[in-house]
Amino acid sequence: MRRLATLIIALGVLGSSVFAQRAIKEEYKLKFDDVLNLMETKYVENPEFDKLIDEAIVAMVKDLDPHSEYMTAEEYKKMSEPLSGNFEGIGVQFNILKDTIAVVSPISGGPSEKLGIRSGDKIVVIEDTIVAGIGIKNRDVINKLRGDKGTKVRVKIYRRGVKDLIDYTIVRDKIPIYSVDAAYMLNEEIGYVKVNRFAQSTMEEFYTALDELQPLGMQHLVLDLRGNSGGYLNTAIQLSDEFLSDKNLIVYTEGVSNPKRESFATSSGRFENGKLVVLIDEGSASASEIVSGAVQDHDRGLIIGRRSFGKGLVQRPFKLRDGSTLKLTTARYYTPAGRCIQRPYEEGNDEYRKEGQRRRDNGELFSADSIHLEDQEEFLTDNKRKVYGGGGILPDLFVPLDTSENSAFLRELLSNGLFYQYINEYVDANREELMAKYPDFEAFDAQFAIEGEFLDNFFAFAEKEITPTKDTLNDTLENTEAVLSEEVDDIEEKDFAQRKEEGMEISGKIIRTRLKALLARTLWQTEAFYRVFNAEDNVVFKAIQSINDKTFRKLKLSNN
Repeated sequence: MRRLATLIIALGVLGSSVFAQRAIKEEYKLKFDDVLNLMETKYVENPEFDKLIDEAIVAMVKDLDPHSEYMTAEEYKKMSEPLSGNFEGIGVQFNILKDTIAVVSPISGGPSEKLGIRSGDKIVVIEDTIVAGIGIKNRDVINKLRGDKGTKVRVKIYRRGVKDLIDYTIVRDKIPIYSVDAAYMLNEEIGYVKVNRFAQSTMEEFYTALDELQPLGMQHLVLDLRGNSGGYLNTAIQLSDEFLSDKNLIVYTEGVSNPKRESFATSSGRFENGKLVVLIDEGSASASEIVSGAVQDHDRGLIIGRRSFGKGLVQRPFKLRDGSTLKLTTARYYTPAGRCIQRPYEEGNDEYRKEGQRRRDNGELFSADSIHLEDQEEFLTDNKRKVYGGGGILPDLFVPLDTSENSAFLRELLSNGLFYQYINEYVDANREELMAKYPDFEAFDAQFAIEGEFLDNFFAFAEKEITPTKDTLNDTLENTEAVLSEEVDDIEEKDFAQRKEEGMEISGKIIRTRLKALLARTLWQTEAFYRVFNAEDNVVFKAIQSINDKTFRKLKLSNN
């Protein structure tokens, strides 16, 4: 302390606060070095310095803000894969069903698809090691199947109707990760594009979507950013530029060590005309909020849904000498009107992460009146509409979370993974017949109904999977102090048929929709899922309605 005080006094005489701060930092570094030297020379054992240093950095970064983060080289690589637009592996989407790796679908253009691996296949052996029935986890599957481009992995696959296991040697390759999940026409004039992240490939995919939709007559666009947690700042700026007129401010960033930097729209936007609706919810964050904020502040389009996440901090990754990375918050970003939409985090990271549950508990997800604006600063859009900072983007039109179709029976089906299991088995057994009867999605969507025998078979499958027997109950309860006969009798009174009847009265529509959407996805990739699911989506319905009625005129929104 004496040395530190002497330094401060000396530098105070010089009148330089900058030099004083640097001297203090040097003193902290010397203190840290002293601790390391003492541990090295005086500690009873040989310390694991790599582990200790990592833990010390994690502890320091934790108290900065909720989004600064220290990562090992491997952790950073995994984190970056979704944003870089690809990873290296065999190219399958999978689920673990009944303790077995089930292929949901091969990724288009990947090595597995090229070899003929298909949805419904079960991977039971990897490199001569049985991986079925051993309690394998998702992380284990990824570790075994991912690998560097050009390396090989041998798998054996069980396929329904084939007597012997099929042996494949798969040469790993770069596997694309798509950020545009769906692009199709909602009606003759309105296009729909679902963007799940802001990655390196997002703009190329978005341009492809426009190239497909505009020749089909698209005059207006619904951009779905629900659940999109963000990604690259530059990608958000590029996407915003497609909607805004030349020289409109898109966003600016500023921090103590980062001078103000503004980003403006150029003259090259491909959708500056036509009505634009942006869908957001509590899962829309960061880059999604940059796009939503720019569209809202310039009155370029209509924001529909629920209040967004509220992340207004910009992170920059810094590589450290051992390959690890410090992802450090370097600036805040501000919407064109001057809003920083970062929600408060002064009470610590744990409280910060409970925000979603707080919103649900206070009723905000179900009623716009439950959103408290008195503590939020007001700003004005180009057309003098009030908008707010300090807690996410508030939609122009609020659509509540619809829980009216939730039931205990639906939760029972979902928690047991029965929708995925049944659809995988159904497609596995009926693929050729389905593709012959429904050669494309349009035929399937118009003609296939979730009724009759299909629905009966699903419920028979579900009952078999989740209805407990006395034997299984006794096995589960034999080491407890419960009276087994009473426990068994209580559960047996919960009749599956009764639960199904009560559940279908409440959740029948959503159960049918989910089954059809998953079946469509298994046969025709992810876009088909949204084409089925969105037909019953209240938020999408509100978007179409708002484009067709007087909402844009009433709110003085620009569509040109």
